[in-house]
This record gives sequence, C-alpha cells and structure tokens, in this order.
Amino acid sequence: MDLNLKNKNVLITGASKGIGLACAKEFAAEGCNLHLVSRTEEDLLTAENQIRTTNNVDITIYPLDLSRSSDVDTLAKKCSNIDILINNAGAIPAGNIEAIDEHTWREAWDLKVFGYINMTRRFYPLIKDNGGGVIMNIIGLAGVRVDRNYIAGSAGNASIIGFTNAMGAHALDEGMRVLGVCPGAVQTERITTMLKTRAKDEKGDENRWQDYFAGMPLNRPALVEEVADVVVFLCSDRASWLTGTTINLDGGVANRGGY
Repeated sequence: MDLNLKNKNVLITGASKGIGLACAKEFAAEGCNLHLVSRTEEDLLTAENQIRTTNNVDITIYPLDLSRSSDVDTLAKKCSNIDILINNAGAIPAGNIEAIDEHTWREAWDLKVFGYINMTRRFYPLIKDNGGGVIMNIIGLAGVRVDRNYIAGSAGNASIIGFTNAMGAHALDEGMRVLGVCPGAVQTERITTMLKTRAKDEKGDENRWQDYFAGMPLNRPALVEEVADVVVFLCSDRASWLTGTTINLDGGVANRGGY
C-alpha cells in the first residue's frame, strides 16, 4: 500500500527513544525527511545513526527542551516547512494526589500537556500555510481509562484528548487534520530495564521480567513498532477522513475489566 508520504517533512518530539524513535524509523522507511527533537544531543545522535544505517533520508536533530516556550519558538523558526508534526515528548510520574506535589505536577505538565499545546499553537498555522498537513498527538490510555494512582497522568492525558478533539473538529476546512493515539502498555527500553531490575530483586532472575505481562492481551504489551505503524498510517493520505478523534491502541483493555 502506497502511503504517499515520500519527501514529506516530519517533525517528531521525544524522538530519540521508544515510540518516538520507532515512528522516526517508520517514516524514514516511507521516504520522509526527519526533524528529530529531544533534550539530549547524545541520544539524538545515536538515533540518527540508527536510522541512517537503513535509510537515505535527510535528518536534522534539535537538542531542545520543549517544556520551555522559548525552545518551542526556536524550533518553529528552524522548522517552518513541516508537513507532519508528531507530539510525543513527555512522561508524567505515577502517584495519587497526595504523592504528587504541585512542583512535580506542574513540571510534568509543562512538557506533556503545555508542550503539546504550545507546539500545536506554533505549528498549526505554519503547516496550514504550507498547504496543510497533520498534527498527531501520542497521548496515553490513562486519559481514557483513568486511574487515581496515576492522577496527574490521567488528568493530563484526558486534557490532551479534549484538546485534540477540539482542534481537529474543523481542521479539514483548513486543509489540516489533528488526531491522536492512546497507547496502553508499551514495551519500551525503559520499561524493559525497569522490569528486569524488578525481576532480579523479586524473583532472583532478571530473565523472568516478562512474567509481569501475564494477564495482558496476548500476555504482552504492545511493541513500539506496532504503535508506530498505526501512527504512520493515520498521518498518511490513506486516513484522510480522520480528524478530531483519538484511537485507543490497547488490545481492547479500555473495554474490559482490570488485568
């Protein structure tokens, strides 16, 4: 299936690892030129080298902190020819309302919530003026399947879902599309490392880290590539009628009881 993405310019935040890096690899495989953003230059260089081993596309990296509005402004000045924006940067810590103090809550939302809002604020008009395109928000299932023990994440993700739906509702009238995906549990390098440590401490064998997936759909989390495949398709012309909505990538978890 030709997704008609060749030579599109794609800006991906949180692009050096996990879902962001998987998306970068998939877009590169479709012939897209990449603009990759993350806080750490070393991680971005590693990601760039991985992608260049199999794809001959233009790649530009930007070590910026998108929780700072000034860095968002800098990025907008340097990336004025974007066709597709993937908002993916940010991780919100777990904890109930007593565990997450105001500073921690605000710091997390500066990147994951206000970062998405500010990126959209700056890039929506740029993409529209370039002839139109797509803004894709990588959100998280906690915004749908809310959890009081992940209160900052649930509230933040729910906010981004509402923001996405509102921004996308009339976007087609301007040649734009705004939509999102809400992944459930995803097997990233960070999660794998954490579970190996936990398995070593609790079970005496780090190789038993996959035991913690028992009871999940297929007894495993989603792979980053499975999320990236959906993201790339949704950003293509093959999904040209989709806007103002979010897709749950959760193996059906949102519609069943707890694990």
